[in-house]
Amino acid sequence: MTPIQECIKNKNYKTKPIWIMRQAGRYLPEFREIRSKNPDFIKLCLNENLSAEITLQPIKRFKFDAAIIFSDILMLPYGMGQDVRFEKGLGPKLGKLNLDKLSNINEDEFNNKLKPVYKSISNISNDPILENKDLIGFVGAPWTILVYMINKMSPKRNLSENFFSDRLLIKKLLVIIEKFLKIHIENQIKAGATIIQIFDSWAGLLKDNISEYIYEPTFNLVNHVKKLRVPVICFPRGIGDYKNFCDVVNPDMVNIDYDVDPNKIIKEIKIPIQGGLDPKILLTDKETLKKETEKYLNIFKDHPYVFNLGHGILPETKIEMVDELINIVRNYK
Repeated sequence: MTPIQECIKNKNYKTKPIWIMRQAGRYLPEFREIRSKNPDFIKLCLNENLSAEITLQPIKRFKFDAAIIFSDILMLPYGMGQDVRFEKGLGPKLGKLNLDKLSNINEDEFNNKLKPVYKSISNISNDPILENKDLIGFVGAPWTILVYMINKMSPKRNLSENFFSDRLLIKKLLVIIEKFLKIHIENQIKAGATIIQIFDSWAGLLKDNISEYIYEPTFNLVNHVKKLRVPVICFPRGIGDYKNFCDVVNPDMVNIDYDVDPNKIIKEIKIPIQGGLDPKILLTDKETLKKETEKYLNIFKDHPYVFNLGHGILPETKIEMVDELINIVRNYK
């Protein structure tokens, strides 16, 4: 059993596995080289050979306990037929939302559009470099996908004033999103993903109707993954009440963000915990990094815990600081 599976399934707290969100990304010179020759991000995600190579880049360089497939949560609306593109400096831009078109898309169309993603996972899953390591597949949570599909871009801090103007549309869209998320998850697991992580990047935007838009749809996804006998991790970024989220949604493990007090979390949550370190700490110095990393390791010393960040690693992070982070975690006693 892999170190992360040991932590999740057997509640093993003696070892502290490590991987980091966005570990296959812009801080790596080998990634930047590929990206410079492949400006279209969606096409890059759909290039089964390059996406496989990118996924394994951090595994070849560092001693991480898991690889996470190089893809994006917005591959889901792309697979459902909504136009998705990434503009430099602006992030994702989504096309017009056509509910009739979305309602009529069939499973075969969806699967064919995302076939290279699953082929990439399949190719990676048999690579000897992943011996005793997990291969993490992932999706966006229904709420976060909904936000992107309606807002058509990153909402940053606030939803548009008229976001909830058509609640019937939202209700119908959530049902369709949930259906295709389940298909997307199942396809990743069939291809070889050994863990699924659900990213709810915009959970913190919602102040009301949290049960209807976050808890219930995510609970349905978590249950679906559990039926497929694969561990599921949830990252409801900015949710605030992590305890209530875990009590209702019941994931196998929860990823906490860097605004959360780990001393409070350890008292409230009994399931395995992942993450928490502010990615900006990796931009400081080795002394600060050691102090902050060991803070989390000390707090979760007797709790099943996977070391990770409270958000994705920043592009300007230096390689030597990642090496140092891994050494601190590996040598912790």
